[in-house]
Amino acid sequence: IDPEPGLADSGDLEFDLPDLFVAIGEAAQAAGKGWLLLIDEVQYLSEKDLSALIVSMHRVSQSGLPVLFVGAGLPQVARLAGDAKSYAERLFSYPPVGALDEVSAGRAVRRPIEEEGAAIADSALNEIVVRTQGYPFFLQEWASITWNNVEGPEITLSDVQQTYKEAIVTLDEGFFKVRIDRLTKAEVQFVKAMAASGDGPYPMADIAAAMGRTLSSLGPARASIIKKGMIYSTDHGYLDFTVPLFAEFMRRQGS
Repeated sequence: IDPEPGLADSGDLEFDLPDLFVAIGEAAQAAGKGWLLLIDEVQYLSEKDLSALIVSMHRVSQSGLPVLFVGAGLPQVARLAGDAKSYAERLFSYPPVGALDEVSAGRAVRRPIEEEGAAIADSALNEIVVRTQGYPFFLQEWASITWNNVEGPEITLSDVQQTYKEAIVTLDEGFFKVRIDRLTKAEVQFVKAMAASGDGPYPMADIAAAMGRTLSSLGPARASIIKKGMIYSTDHGYLDFTVPLFAEFMRRQGS
């Protein structure tokens, strides 16, 4: 098709993107359909891009167009959106998506097993749910490894205890290693200092004391690690890991 001169071609994303969203929304409306935009890892958007996205959603919302946006990201997304545009808190809802509760986690493991005509003992199921803290990916990994290594017909507590080590090695060499490899040596020392003091949230003052550094000197490292998605600010002066069980992984690495 031929482009429409003067529409979404100024070169300024905060002006052009809303025009584009309106055009898509109007086309969807004319076709009796809707448009759903899905973006993962929203915290990695630049402030300029996030601002343009917010302005665009505000425009289509005011116009009543059938456009929806679903974004996923770390807990700081709400703050980042508010920093980009103050009205973002009124435009979006921010439902937390975390670990599964015990009932849901147990169902996620038990149901596929029973659908295959096998069973899992309550004690075995409880072991998986408790030690994974209900984190979906960890549930999948451990349950999958157990399924592949056990003959059945019932998975016992002994079975899951025997496969735990293999599950941890799989997570350490894949899921966790990918994340730690993004950090510099200095940043690794930062997160090691966090993990060494137990489980979070971690006061920045305690991290600085453990490293023998001043709070101000750790500011750049803190900001860089947050930007890489490894940690986030839970409250003023406090940090925590974005991934469950990461502190345990760091403690397994030794010095």
